[in-house]
Amino acid sequence: MPSPHPDAPKKVNLALQGGGAHGAFTWGVLDCLLESKKIHIEAISGTSAGAMNAVVAADGLMTGGRQGARDALRRFWTAVSRSAVFSPIQRTPSTRLRGAWNVDDSPGYIFFDLFSRLTSPYQLNPLRFNPLRDLLVAQVDFERVRSCDRVKLFISATSVQNGQVKVFDRRNLTADMVMASACLPHVFQAVTVDGEDYWDGGYAGNPVLYPFAYRTETRDIVIVQINPLACQKTPTDAREILDRVNEITFNASLLSELRAIEFVGRLLDQDALDPERYHKMLIHIIDDPEGFAPLNASSKMNAEEAFLEHLFDMGRRAAGGWLEKNFDRIGRESSVDLRSILHGCADKPQ
Repeated sequence: MPSPHPDAPKKVNLALQGGGAHGAFTWGVLDCLLESKKIHIEAISGTSAGAMNAVVAADGLMTGGRQGARDALRRFWTAVSRSAVFSPIQRTPSTRLRGAWNVDDSPGYIFFDLFSRLTSPYQLNPLRFNPLRDLLVAQVDFERVRSCDRVKLFISATSVQNGQVKVFDRRNLTADMVMASACLPHVFQAVTVDGEDYWDGGYAGNPVLYPFAYRTETRDIVIVQINPLACQKTPTDAREILDRVNEITFNASLLSELRAIEFVGRLLDQDALDPERYHKMLIHIIDDPEGFAPLNASSKMNAEEAFLEHLFDMGRRAAGGWLEKNFDRIGRESSVDLRSILHGCADKPQ
């Protein structure tokens, strides 16, 4: 097999997490990677907001290549911000003066948070009103996405009936499948696809990684992390505790897959597995723990333009810094220490 040309772009697979408005960080990451001629995106696995970023990018790739994808992503997130202009969930004047982005003191957020805990969406929203679906349909040509030959897509949702992850095939992808991937059960009624009900994919795969091992050529997986794995202190008030429980829940499936990848890689290093049957996956993470540290869960519902642009800039900086630091590692080795992430420093091999 001939060696690739030294100037040829390096292939990566992208794993995009869900996280409401925080998905604008992923928008910034994608914008940077699409702008770079050094990177070729072979496949994208996305959940919730990550799924929306994935289908918008795929649609744009089909109409205008890399620049088309960047333009499509900007149009989508601009439309999101415009749709939120008259939302009752807004920052209060005091929050704006502090330069903070959380909306947990917003009367609209407090009202919504209370009712979502006391009232089922089947009672609160019996007509299944969901403006995000209308926005998605207006922005994305799903027939074009289904015919996309520029990037592979893996969109995940969680089956309500059996609790297992469902990965939707790009060739049959519909808006309902993407909305199923983004269906928070305390906010929206379950989305029915082919007679089965689904909730947010984050419960069973945020996002799924295993399709990369079977349906792509590249071994490099770049996880765009917007749900923090670690917290700096134990939460003590009710809302902080619930936020942390949700973070742990939405990362559980990802950590499970990373454990399997680390285990297989260790066995391959020890010549305990057949390298013809098993492949060592290389893991990379683009994140910004410091940037996300002051943002609590309420900020995921803040869709004002200034905040989305702030997250976009964070994502571009994080992706640019990652590329500068780790580009040479792509195709050769992981740029993160999985043992440290999964087991803690104390369990690192000596």
